[in-house]
Amino acid sequence: MPSYTGPVEDFRFLIHEFLDLEACSDLPSLKEIDGEIIDAVLNEGARFCESVLQPLNAPGDAAGCRLENGAVITPDGFRQAYRTFRENGWPGLTSSPEFGGQGMPHFLGIALSEMITAANTSWGMYPALAHGAWELIHAHGSEEQKRTWLPKMIAGEWTGTMNLTESHCGTDLGLVRTRAERLDDGSYHISGTKIWISAGEHDLAENIVHLVLARTPGAPEGTRGLSLFIVPKFLVDENGQLGERNAVNCAGLDHKMGIRGSATCEMVYDKAVGYLIGEEQKGLALMFTMMNGARLGTGIQGLGLASVAYQNAVSFARERLQGRSLDGPKFPDKPADPIIVHPDVRRMLMISKACIEGSRALAVFTALQLEIELRHPDAEARERAGHWVALMTPIVKAWFTDMGFEVTSLAMQVHGGAGYIVDTGVEQFLRDARIAKIYEGTNGIQALDLVGRKLTAANGETVKSFFTEVERLLAECADDEAMNEFAQPLAEATERLRNTTARVYRNMAGNPLEAGAASVDYLKLFALTAMAWSWTKQARIAQRAIEGGTERESFYRTKLDTARFFMARVLPETLGLAAQIEAGGDTLMALDESAF
Repeated sequence: MPSYTGPVEDFRFLIHEFLDLEACSDLPSLKEIDGEIIDAVLNEGARFCESVLQPLNAPGDAAGCRLENGAVITPDGFRQAYRTFRENGWPGLTSSPEFGGQGMPHFLGIALSEMITAANTSWGMYPALAHGAWELIHAHGSEEQKRTWLPKMIAGEWTGTMNLTESHCGTDLGLVRTRAERLDDGSYHISGTKIWISAGEHDLAENIVHLVLARTPGAPEGTRGLSLFIVPKFLVDENGQLGERNAVNCAGLDHKMGIRGSATCEMVYDKAVGYLIGEEQKGLALMFTMMNGARLGTGIQGLGLASVAYQNAVSFARERLQGRSLDGPKFPDKPADPIIVHPDVRRMLMISKACIEGSRALAVFTALQLEIELRHPDAEARERAGHWVALMTPIVKAWFTDMGFEVTSLAMQVHGGAGYIVDTGVEQFLRDARIAKIYEGTNGIQALDLVGRKLTAANGETVKSFFTEVERLLAECADDEAMNEFAQPLAEATERLRNTTARVYRNMAGNPLEAGAASVDYLKLFALTAMAWSWTKQARIAQRAIEGGTERESFYRTKLDTARFFMARVLPETLGLAAQIEAGGDTLMALDESAF
């Protein structure tokens, strides 16, 4: 059976050393906490994930959810785990103190999210959707709506969902048909059917607050005509108490390849009472608050599954005896050497380790920028951070989930035939990881977002936010000869990215199809360059720690060796990607449709 250990040591390194928290001392969320509190949150979060969630993962996958008389029953243990999660205050970790949250910084929320996903991805879907729903209401709801819905949601007593997709429309939300008719009291009747709604019905919480996109009478066609509504499972009276059941029901559960313990529902609204958020016909813009948060969260799912799959691959590689090392036996007292001595197994493990730790650093830094964007008292600081978050959202979603699926596949390969067997648990990681490349906007959509929107956003300031960080880091490394082996590849990759960015921008101005042809390769090129920045920054910290003398020299030397591997064996992929982008879109679009 698989196991999991929260990567607390790496999170501590990233938060205490990789992030410059002293430069962010004006953040309200940092004024009330110190290193001891941060470490306590990490340790307790890891303990909960290791001891409570991970043991439920395989049984929850085997059992799945059940639909009985319109009610969804989650796998055994899920309810108790959620109760423990709620009683310990985890739902409100990063939530607004004004409505009962703890107001902790988002980088702690990212750390907890990764560990939850690694331990039990299916279970983690329920609080993740609730978090996104309360964030949207907090950002765009009226004061009355905030007072009504947020305290219970932040406390974990109520959860939330995002209702977008219908049977005839997924990415193209302009085709939504769900109707909203205004009533005399200012509320609305919502009628329609939504599909693939994660956590749409379950038995973990007392109420479920659905956020539903619908079209009011006379609204224009397309996305401009969409409005956003709060539609609760149970209506709530003026005192905040639960009332009668609303006219919203789960009509079916989807049977899925993975995340089987997460209820994916068909939701039917039959003149259900709903409450408008914001203005009519402004719904999609508001929903992007939740969608963008969900995209970052989905990226963290890829990272978490990569992390747990890698851990189990390492354990197997240390134990599995097969063959002898090419340069002679390493364990002559045993009938064979463990497979970790073989170069190809090392290759798979090193790719996994380099991608996971590089991505984790990028995620934690992005979470700090999100914290600055939302809570920093200085408007200019908020704007700068917002550019980074906007730029990295499609990269984190797409690159992390592509990486997550690749690493879980490598973990299966390390296990050999044993990885294909259910008992080892590796095949579940692979199945669970696959959906993350699809939902919350396919990775191809994320690539189009990066090329089509982010390159030109804010008059170029959005994409410039990355180059500014790289230039700052390269300047810090300029007089440090020991850093040349990291800084030089980063500088070369960054220049390659600059030139390719300019080429993509020029080409798509002449032919919009060129943007689509280049987009997926361009996103990966950008992601690998961002990873090079991440590893150069980690390497500089490690190098200085070793030079200054440290009791944790082994940890820092491992960081340096992993950074060297990334620069030598992973970053060169950018050469091929740049060449593929330069080739243009003609070969992609050359065939007539009938030729396929």
